[in-house]
Amino acid sequence: MNKMTIADIAEALGISKTTVSRAISGKGRISAGTTERVLQYIHEHNYTPSAVARGLAEQKTYNIAVVCPKEYEIFRLPYYHSCLYGISEITGSKNYDILISMTDDKDFRNLKRAVDNRKIDGVILTRSLMDDRAAQYLKETGMPFVVIGRSNDPEVVQIDNDHVEACRELTSILIGKGCRKLALIGDEYTHTVAYTRLQGFRKAFQSAGIQADESLIYLNADSEQRISDILDELMNRRADGIVCMDEKIAAAALVLCRAKHIMIPGDIKLASFYNSQFLSRSDPAVTALDLDDTRLGAVAAATLLEMIEGKSPGSRFLKNYQIILRESTA
Repeated sequence: MNKMTIADIAEALGISKTTVSRAISGKGRISAGTTERVLQYIHEHNYTPSAVARGLAEQKTYNIAVVCPKEYEIFRLPYYHSCLYGISEITGSKNYDILISMTDDKDFRNLKRAVDNRKIDGVILTRSLMDDRAAQYLKETGMPFVVIGRSNDPEVVQIDNDHVEACRELTSILIGKGCRKLALIGDEYTHTVAYTRLQGFRKAFQSAGIQADESLIYLNADSEQRISDILDELMNRRADGIVCMDEKIAAAALVLCRAKHIMIPGDIKLASFYNSQFLSRSDPAVTALDLDDTRLGAVAAATLLEMIEGKSPGSRFLKNYQIILRESTA
């Protein structure tokens, strides 16, 4: 009887398929006695409603979309993999399936098609942008969604690590080690994570009562040549420490320092606002922030499912990190 359908139950009990659906979903006007008959019959015959039948009964698809950037560099793959693992752990436990939608900053037709065709109940955006067109579109449609990261729109539910506090803490450690001419090398300022990490960097100097040298903050370091030029300038200016916004920049800086015979940490200290296996195994190993991206994805998924159920959870910023001190800042 495992392949029993709602129609089979309706025929066996002499009631309509609509009545069976209402008894299963708990919605609609139906007597307690009829509900009990249906549920008892289901229990006796080990009936499990299919996702389609359950969706029809509850007016849900039991699918959510997880939106990932169409073009991402290979070094970011562990982040998306960890987030997706955390998301799937939560959605799987609630009988939801995941639809992956690949988009870029301007083209999110795949996502629009899923929304317009009512294939999904909600959306998780795995990357936040300063000008986030996908988020604006989802707001306009009324589709439940959460953003992993920060948004400059306070109405958007945001799930993120507390990058400001984490980066403040790591920067404060370097200041405590005597770094006063501390540089920051960052990536695209269109990503909100770059803005929050910069906030944390500046906040560390404020907490220490020291003026940060703004001329030592380099953003949009988007090529190896650009990073190489920055390193030459930092050595000429006798900078004593470098904080990199992510593991890609830190890895490039480490390789370039070796090629330029710049000793780490002898000539200059080096740290990263994001950890990776490469940084943990490099020579020297690089001090870094280690973030639990699996938990980040899980919290995002749990929050979205609450929204789908009609609840109104707020944004959450997780104390979801540890600082791993290694040889690069010894």
